[in-house]
Amino acid sequence: MGGTALSGALWLGLLWAGSGAGGSCQGKCCQGRDAACIGEGWREGGGYGTCYCDGDCRRAGDCCHDHGQACPAIPCVVGEWSHWSGCAEQCHPGLRIRRRYVQQEPKNGGEPCPALEEKAGCLEYLTFQGEDCGHEHVPAFITTSEYGKERKRRAASSLWPSDKEAAGYCVEFRTESLSQHCALETRPYARWMQYLREGHTVCVACQPPAMSTATKRCSGDGHNAHGDKILHWEAIGNSQCQGTWKKIRQLEHCSCPLVHSFIFT
Repeated sequence: MGGTALSGALWLGLLWAGSGAGGSCQGKCCQGRDAACIGEGWREGGGYGTCYCDGDCRRAGDCCHDHGQACPAIPCVVGEWSHWSGCAEQCHPGLRIRRRYVQQEPKNGGEPCPALEEKAGCLEYLTFQGEDCGHEHVPAFITTSEYGKERKRRAASSLWPSDKEAAGYCVEFRTESLSQHCALETRPYARWMQYLREGHTVCVACQPPAMSTATKRCSGDGHNAHGDKILHWEAIGNSQCQGTWKKIRQLEHCSCPLVHSFIFT
């Protein structure tokens, strides 16, 4: 009995000593996967032997016991989004871009960086010389209502001196048909197209500078169209996402849920 107790005490002593001394990651933290970033001692998940101090050891489950303290996981940190760029071309459906930049790279298996660039469809109805070119587009071109926030910041043009002079309006439509490409869209900047559904009522806001300077209306808004007239629309950013709708009514303010709210571009 005495020999057994002594043997157990020695084993516990060795275990205690090993857990504090063996396999230290202090000063050995390595980024990414590095088979040379190695130690010998107790692993975090239990067991004694070869252990690692690289950024991939958590996924592999073979970190040294003190990896969490010696090499704390630091997530990626990114800055705020920039303002949206202008359209790539005036008077033609195209793309706009916004970016953000990495302020802190991830370390020791920390959360990776999210997307650093977003794209979205846009269409400018004014040339760089200030000429109206909206009449060239017969269908209603639409994009997500989120673009309206950025466009308000960029609408400080002499052609649109104040919101009071061109407050805008909203048109409700009932979607009659749409192509399958809308529901299949998975690109981050175009996922809003997935919310277009047959039979659903959508709100589309007409805001400066999408308005014609002459008529103060947006191209494709169904002005003077009867409720049974089929009108065509197309999603900016994916020309294959298109369909038809019927005008329900024109309102001063939109009342649809955000996911079913869009703007004329």
